[in-house]
Amino acid sequence: MKKYLLSIALLIAVSISAKAQFSLGIKGGVNFSKINTDNFKESTLTGYQAGVFARIGNGLYVQPEVYLGSSGGKFNANSDGTDYSAKVRFTTLNVPVLIGKSFGASTLNFRIMAGPVYSYNLSKSESLSNNFDNAFNDFGKYNNSTLGFQAGAGIDVGPATVDLRYEGGLTKINDNYGQRQNLWALSVGFKIL
Repeated sequence: MKKYLLSIALLIAVSISAKAQFSLGIKGGVNFSKINTDNFKESTLTGYQAGVFARIGNGLYVQPEVYLGSSGGKFNANSDGTDYSAKVRFTTLNVPVLIGKSFGASTLNFRIMAGPVYSYNLSKSESLSNNFDNAFNDFGKYNNSTLGFQAGAGIDVGPATVDLRYEGGLTKINDNYGQRQNLWALSVGFKIL
């Protein structure tokens, strides 16, 4: 799946004229993720993201990215006076391909962007209370990859970039409990080319 997304990004890049502006950069930031579920009370987990991006185009642009991220969620439930709690954290490889529009001069511009994101789980860590593990033994059966979407806005000041994005899950991360991951991400980047 990653190969298909990267191939699509390359085809779009090739179809843009030879005079199109190209930039390459690094980015890092913080995200606040939550896994929505049908049966439990969820709360937010703070994570990180770090990787690279390319921007191809002037006013209208394509921005493929590859970055490592940390996300997950916390869960609580109370049934018949018994408290259940769990926390899960994923380390993921994320590949968004965003289409955006920039407004303003080359040294100061505002951007809006949206597009699909493919996420692959590289690792998972869980912390489940003993009674949670016994009562919900299929809770942690998470899918290795998911598809989602990102939408947001950003600003460029010279070579520096700042983005604020929302990411929603198009596919479930766990089919048994209707779990979909979503997050807010704030990142800072620097164009190196």
